[in-house]
Amino acid sequence: MPSLIRPVLATGSLNRAPQPTLPADGGLVLRPWRAEDAPAVHEAYQDPLLHQWHGRSSGCEQEAAGWIARWRASWETERGAQWAVADGGTDELLGRVALRQVLLGDGVAEVAYWTVARARGRGVAVRATTALTRWALEDVGFHRLELMHSTANRASCRVATKAGFAPEGTRRSALLHPDGWHDMHLHARVRGD
Repeated sequence: MPSLIRPVLATGSLNRAPQPTLPADGGLVLRPWRAEDAPAVHEAYQDPLLHQWHGRSSGCEQEAAGWIARWRASWETERGAQWAVADGGTDELLGRVALRQVLLGDGVAEVAYWTVARARGRGVAVRATTALTRWALEDVGFHRLELMHSTANRASCRVATKAGFAPEGTRRSALLHPDGWHDMHLHARVRGD
């Protein structure tokens, strides 16, 4: 059955070129993940705060290396796009920012992020999310980016708001965390905001 609506983004909108490195304010850089990032990712996932909000831990560097391989492959399949957030001068890993649940035809994706413990409170997540959002909406042409976080995660709510994601509502009992079901705030930005 033919569709009456043209796709917002065509297949190949992401992977027709290598994954870009994106500059962010304050000397940050969003760069594709590298195999040699595995020790830093493993270390980041030892943080109890990541366990609380992301529901996973890394048992060893090899496991983190497997995640990195999948994150890199997501670019080729256009199902996601994952970046390491690093200090532009030292290349120190400060966090991760990603587009997940990419639906090119609908022009929609979900933004996700985390920061390492020593980078928190420095605006890293806001600057990385802002840079990714600008690229996705303005350069690639996504129409809508969504962002969800637990209603109990006030810091993530501040990041979403500072990055220009308007609150749209609460999804009740929407995601299972290690301590039980959490209501999730839904924020979004649309092209032209």
